[in-house]
Amino acid sequence: MAVRVQQEDFDAGQELATLAAQNHAIGGVVSFIGRVRDMTKDGELMAMTLEHYPGMTEHALEKIEAEACSRWPLEASLIVHRHGRLEPGDQIVLVITASPHRHAAFEANQFLVDWLKTKAPFWKMELTEQGESWVETKSSDDRAAARWVAE
Repeated sequence: MAVRVQQEDFDAGQELATLAAQNHAIGGVVSFIGRVRDMTKDGELMAMTLEHYPGMTEHALEKIEAEACSRWPLEASLIVHRHGRLEPGDQIVLVITASPHRHAAFEANQFLVDWLKTKAPFWKMELTEQGESWVETKSSDDRAAARWVAE
């Protein structure tokens, strides 16, 4: 299980290969790659800047990854989240989950991605022709994350 917050890009293929190497208990691996889109509600996106508090962010990501591991039988997982200035087409996030069975890998991955989209301590500022503006959580993302609330 691993979490990394970094400015540099990542190689998803290499990360997948490293994660599953020599672990023959893994029967299913699910990966999600988030990328910067070129459009926002305010027009064409020129760039996005992601800010975070070092230490606090990693701790929060480690905590949610541990929760995923307690909910599903994961053999391995990885969250790589970038920060800094990113442009359309750049990769932002990689989430990989691996389990003996595909169902658990899929659900754990969705859980982590939904949490990252709504609760991760990153602040996003978009730059468009109209200027800079902070990005707020969308209600559709909140609804997606609400399905994972433990009862």
